[in-house]
Amino acid sequence: MIPDHVPEENVYYGSGDLKKESHVPSFDKYKELYMKSIDNPDEFWGVIAKDFFWKSKPTGPFLSYNFDVTKGEIFIKCMEGASTNICYNLLDRNVHERKLGDRIAFFWEGNEPGDESVVTYRELLQRVCRFANVLRSQGVKKGDRVSIYMPMVIELVVAMLACVRIGAVHSIVFAGFSAESLCERIMDSQCLLLITADGFYRGDKLINLKHLADEALQKCRDKGFPVKRCIVLKHLSKEPEESVGSHSPPAKRSCPDLQVPWNPEVDLCWHALISEASDECEPEWCNSEDPLFILYTSGSTGKPKGVVHTVSGYMLYTATTFKLVFDHQPDDVYWCTADIGWITGHSYITYGPLANGATSVLFEGLPTYPDVSRMWGIVDKYQVTKFYTAPTAIRLLMKFGSEPVQKFKRESLKVLGTVGEPINPEAWHWYYNVVGEKRCPIVDTFWQTETGGHVLTPLPAATPMKPGSATFPFFGVVPAILNESGEELEGPSEGYLVFKQPWPGVMRTVYGNHQRFESIYFKKFPGYYVTGDGCRRDKDGYYWITGRIDDMLNVSGHLLSTAEVESALVEHRAVAEAAVVGRPHPIKGESLYCFVTLKDGVAYSQMLEAELKKQVREKIGAIATPDYIQNAPGLPKTRSGKIMRRVLRKIACNEKDLGDISTLADSSVVEELFQNRCCPSV
Repeated sequence: MIPDHVPEENVYYGSGDLKKESHVPSFDKYKELYMKSIDNPDEFWGVIAKDFFWKSKPTGPFLSYNFDVTKGEIFIKCMEGASTNICYNLLDRNVHERKLGDRIAFFWEGNEPGDESVVTYRELLQRVCRFANVLRSQGVKKGDRVSIYMPMVIELVVAMLACVRIGAVHSIVFAGFSAESLCERIMDSQCLLLITADGFYRGDKLINLKHLADEALQKCRDKGFPVKRCIVLKHLSKEPEESVGSHSPPAKRSCPDLQVPWNPEVDLCWHALISEASDECEPEWCNSEDPLFILYTSGSTGKPKGVVHTVSGYMLYTATTFKLVFDHQPDDVYWCTADIGWITGHSYITYGPLANGATSVLFEGLPTYPDVSRMWGIVDKYQVTKFYTAPTAIRLLMKFGSEPVQKFKRESLKVLGTVGEPINPEAWHWYYNVVGEKRCPIVDTFWQTETGGHVLTPLPAATPMKPGSATFPFFGVVPAILNESGEELEGPSEGYLVFKQPWPGVMRTVYGNHQRFESIYFKKFPGYYVTGDGCRRDKDGYYWITGRIDDMLNVSGHLLSTAEVESALVEHRAVAEAAVVGRPHPIKGESLYCFVTLKDGVAYSQMLEAELKKQVREKIGAIATPDYIQNAPGLPKTRSGKIMRRVLRKIACNEKDLGDISTLADSSVVEELFQNRCCPSV
């Protein structure tokens, strides 16, 4: 599981700026602690749990579970009998017990440069208590579901923590989703109330969020589920006097003329409600396995799954992974560029950092607005020490070269992180060499909405890094690689990535459909949690994520990873980004259809196409030679930056029935790709 010795060749450490008082153990100590976390989880996690407040103590083992559908219902239980409140641990504990009231919780950086504010832990606690009292006044009680549809503002954090303070279950919907998606999620989780905002800017684009929210609520009414209350934050349309005491100044690019539809029977003004609310609110004490939040993720059937996380295990796991994976220190300024609408934002903007008393940057804007050096300017402005972003963003910024990065010093940076998908080696090297200047370790984290937190990850300066590898399991996590027959493979091998036992932060069920939970994650290989990802373990014991199992192609009886082909294409000097899908082939079963986005100033030609095919052939083998390569100036992406490969498969096969593409950031890309297909007649 963990090798006895780490390799000495072709690995990186990048440990130049890590402190001597690092929380991260040496490799030998890591291995010793890892084995303890597996062999004696009660003792390992019990020590960690002592750092938190418990209203009542657990009465049973730290973890109990069943992963085998043939032996009964699947369940995971953590610290049964214990009770606590996660908001109390994130805020009250830090303000009153740890005396961190004056510490900055968030530097808020708006879409427009210079649009900024700051909130301390004491101020955040007061604002959360006020809004928790508002929710109680609207009839929200323990166990009720509340839908949140907001931009990246401090009030989004306030809303989610106010929910959990009173024991309500938040269901956050990414503000880039459509009205139909919002309606679907509100109805599935039977939400009592919606919290939204008037609107926001994403770069140059104005998003009228209230209009979308109203459309969603009308759809809910049409389907027989009226939501009786909608609390609306005035983010763009507020007047200057409304900003007094709100800690969110008028936006630099405010829209006083923004048309905000208002239904007095349903809509309530955030600002008016909190002005009359007390800033003291007793927390609701929750049992360990009470639901904390629901977060929807894509399902293979097209219907989103409501992933349910619970109180105690999720709190302990996000706090511990944040502390160790980012080697958190009291003087750090941490920045995760994700949106809180995704699990990364839940775990590593809100819950993990606040549980550690961290200071974070909360960013509303885009990495390329108003120019491509925006992120590095923010790093210098706030002296960011730990930086966590997606490979998609790294590849996007790579297109513009090193000059926009090197305009800024970035001397404060100590640890770099990646999240969301496997990072290709070329992007890893650019991140390591250009952004981190070869002194910052990169923590390439593998995890999912379902896992709650990091499950495979390097630890900075403790585990030697291999570019593109998720390295080793986190404490308490036991991975295995299975073949198609469900047999565990030993040594260097490739197959299905599964986990043999739970960790505290793993999901507990699919909301309202436990049978679906069992079917998706446990039915294929009884006794294991099935990630749905392919994985390779190399001779040194390092784990490499090869992509979703449905992103594996069977070409002439050989399994090929689309991620591996994409990585080979992107290593070419002319390619900025690549996406590979399968296309039916009468002889080989599947053929490779590749979409490539070229770097600025590079023209597509037959000579370049030949070079790309040669490169893939040389990197992987003749079996992986692309059948089709299409020039793609743009790729269909969600607003969070993920490539929609489902749409690319349709384009490759010339199938115009695309299904729901409401989450696309730019739907015009799709038509352009159809027009420029490699094989227009088939």
